Amino acid sequence: QVHLVESGGGLVQAGGSLRLSCAASGSIRSINDMGWYRQAPGKERDLVAVIGRTGRTNYQDSVAGRFTISRDNAKNTVYLQMNSLKPDDTAVYYCNAFIWAVGASWDDYWGQGTQVTVSS
Repeated sequence: QVHLVESGGGLVQAGGSLRLSCAASGSIRSINDMGWYRQAPGKERDLVAVIGRTGRTNYQDSVAGRFTISRDNAKNTVYLQMNSLKPDDTAVYYCNAFIWAVGASWDDYWGQGTQVTVSS
C-alpha cells in the first residue's frame, strides 16, 4: 500500500507564508510527477503546481511567482512554499503523486488534504 501524508497547513494573514509538505510511503518502486491541487468551497479541484522527477515545474498562473514547488526524491517528499498569500488562496490543498507501487501498475495517489486559510 501507498500513503501520502500532508502537513503544514493552517491559518495565516494575507501577505504571510506557509510551507506544505507531503511524504509518500509504502511499497514504492518509483515516483514520476508530484503535485499540489486545491479545492475551495463550491469550486472544482484545480492544479496548483506540479514537478517532474528531474525538477521540471509548472504552475497555475495565479500562483506563479508566489509559490515554489520542490521535491526530495531520496525522501519521496514534495514541498510547496507559499509566499505573499492572499485570501483567494484559501482552500483545502491536496498532494498528488503518480507512483509505481510494488505489485501494481502506475497510478495516481492522493493525500487526505490540508486546510489553508488566509485571513484579510
